[in-house]
Amino acid sequence: MMEIESVQGQYKSAGSLESLPERASLDGDRAHRDKSGWSALPLDYAIPAKAPSLPEAQRYCERLARSHYENFSVATWFLPRHLRQHFFNVYAYCRISDDLGDEVGSPALALQLLNEWEAELNQCYAGSPRHPVFVALRETVKQLEIPQQPFADLLKAFRQDQTVTRYETFEDLLGYCLYSAKPVGHLVRYVCGYRDAERPQLSDFICTALQLANFWQDVAVDYKKGRIYLPLEDLRRFGVSETVIAESKATPQFLELIGFEVERARAWFARGLALPAMVDRDLAIDLQLFSRGGQEILNAIERQHFDVLARRPVISKPRKLGLVLRAALGKVF
Repeated sequence: MMEIESVQGQYKSAGSLESLPERASLDGDRAHRDKSGWSALPLDYAIPAKAPSLPEAQRYCERLARSHYENFSVATWFLPRHLRQHFFNVYAYCRISDDLGDEVGSPALALQLLNEWEAELNQCYAGSPRHPVFVALRETVKQLEIPQQPFADLLKAFRQDQTVTRYETFEDLLGYCLYSAKPVGHLVRYVCGYRDAERPQLSDFICTALQLANFWQDVAVDYKKGRIYLPLEDLRRFGVSETVIAESKATPQFLELIGFEVERARAWFARGLALPAMVDRDLAIDLQLFSRGGQEILNAIERQHFDVLARRPVISKPRKLGLVLRAALGKVF
């Protein structure tokens, strides 16, 4: 999901499934997990032998959302209470999907696990899923009539990450964002009950801008995973070789390149600015919070003179607090 901060370091447990009272044959589940490849991920991620109850599954999704992403927890303060569980469920799906594509360490294994994950998605819509995320998500998609396509599109992006590690043009990168970023906005739109034709385009602009901000923030992080999201045509245009990234040498040409990409992302944010005024107040506050957070990432990049190789740009705690307070004032007034 487009995040203000990416998850770094060790995994934070979503709350062990051992805490679920109806969890059966735990030792058997662990043995199956170790043989199936899920051992590369947190224990709680594996598909269990027996599906949990709906309340257990919903608690799982909430724990996963709150433990992995502090900014998501902040955002839920401003959501209507009746939508919070639905957002937890959707977020949990996006979080695990992303980790399956990003944190396994083997493209072949990642593809295998993504296929198993999509099989559970199919069961969510057509049968009886076993994973707690899909047990909870099944209620969300039934109640809110959410189509399967946005969920499936995200998996296309994570599969693409296993086979495509460079993008020749910016248009090629936008093609990736079609699956990695835009479905997130569509899911938010469905959860909030919007099904018109105009809002999706504006949400696409914002989600693409957030994705671009994360790309420019994580140039060094992504390179360690073997990926470069900076368009190759832009590297050539500014006279930047991959060696510059590999050796973490922020040459004047590289700094100029990142400055160009930052302004490009800002332009995409600007194209979506009309969206908050077209939704209800609660959702507008969340959209503004995440949009401003993404723009703050770009500001953080600029504050360190576009050198994203020496250290990863982050939003300081005072600035984060300022974003939240600004959103809170919007809620009150």
